[in-house]
Amino acid sequence: MTLLILFLCLEVTYPGVSGIFMGKLASKKLCADEECVYTISLARAEDDYNAPDCRFINIKKGQLIYVYSKLVKEREAGEFWAGSVYGEEYEDQMGTVGYFPSSLVSEQHVYQEANKTIPTT
Repeated sequence: MTLLILFLCLEVTYPGVSGIFMGKLASKKLCADEECVYTISLARAEDDYNAPDCRFINIKKGQLIYVYSKLVKEREAGEFWAGSVYGEEYEDQMGTVGYFPSSLVSEQHVYQEANKTIPTT
């Protein structure tokens, strides 16, 4: 029994044992600068969203999201933006970064135009 528990612990903690390939959401993104570090806009979540995997962020209705890039929609894919969520308790600190559906937010303020097309990595 101890050997089985040890094996399971090693399999969980050793990242090279297995993994799931996650395809790209898009091949290009729109940013305000070449490094996609400047904020494009401030958006407010119109509904809750539960992230399906680690590339996405959970958002709650009413939360503010700083948008850093907008993926260029391809084929039948949804339209996603990348940004940082700031919680009620930590609005002045760095938030969680990830993708979210653009259809669930409304832009409150545009800081600068996203006019640089950058390949995604």
